[in-house]
Amino acid sequence: MGWNDFLFLALGLGFGLIGGRLWLRQKTENLSTPSVVSSPEVSNLDPLEELLEQLKQTQLAYQMASEMSKFKAGFLARTSHELRSPMNSMISTLQLIIFDLADNPEEEREFANQAYNSALKTLELLDRIIDVAKTEHGTEKLKIEPLQLSKVLEAVDDLTCLQAANRSIRLKILPPDPNIYVLADESRLKQVLIGLVDTAIAEMNEGSINVSVHPAQESGYVNIWIDDQRPVSAWSESWDLLKQSHEEKTEKVVSCDFQLSPGMRLLMNQTLLGIMNGRLEVLATPSDGKESDFNRTQCSIPMSIENNESSALVN
Repeated sequence: MGWNDFLFLALGLGFGLIGGRLWLRQKTENLSTPSVVSSPEVSNLDPLEELLEQLKQTQLAYQMASEMSKFKAGFLARTSHELRSPMNSMISTLQLIIFDLADNPEEEREFANQAYNSALKTLELLDRIIDVAKTEHGTEKLKIEPLQLSKVLEAVDDLTCLQAANRSIRLKILPPDPNIYVLADESRLKQVLIGLVDTAIAEMNEGSINVSVHPAQESGYVNIWIDDQRPVSAWSESWDLLKQSHEEKTEKVVSCDFQLSPGMRLLMNQTLLGIMNGRLEVLATPSDGKESDFNRTQCSIPMSIENNESSALVN
């Protein structure tokens, strides 16, 4: 055996002894501290839960964005649908004048007046829709403040009772607890509630409308129920106007009695409530073939907790 062989043998023995000692020390440390083995599993639980929570939030954000996109598309389709009637009436009457189809100057002047009134009505409808759009965009700032709900409903009663009486409809607005306060813009909240009551009155020939307040402490909202007896035909309007063809849309011709449809008014009220962190839901509608014409629309407004607690302490 030469010197080279002895040299390689010595190096091999040296590396073997060093590696063996390192392995024995690592094994001894692992046996003396067994908790170190299980700690990675424990430490991985929190990041996993955090990842699942982030995934859930992402899915929720996607669903909200999808619903908002559908809502915007529906709002645009409904707005264009609402404006077609006065625009078509104006075009029709102007065509009668342009093609000299009037029998005499008096009839021609009448057609011109009809076109003028249709233009004014179109402008009025646009102003109402733009007003809501400005509020949603933030151009028109809302003054969110604690409001005593009993005073708001008292004002709603004063502004709607005469209209209900003229149509022989029984309107009953139950006064809520004076200690109930909500967070909202006063003028917008009145606009929404008056609009909901007015819509019900306009679609009824008889029956009753009851407005009641139901606080939900656990959710932090005050629910306002508007129960009425609208017939099932009142809800027959199509909500998906994007699927309607041009021929299916019935237009009013030579008429100036244009009003926003119930669906459009409901959509605008829903938009205003959403801006005030509220909700508008239709909880019950009548069914075909049933004698009961019961409708319930729920308007949910954030509760002013501090004002409610201070009012309760004073009393």
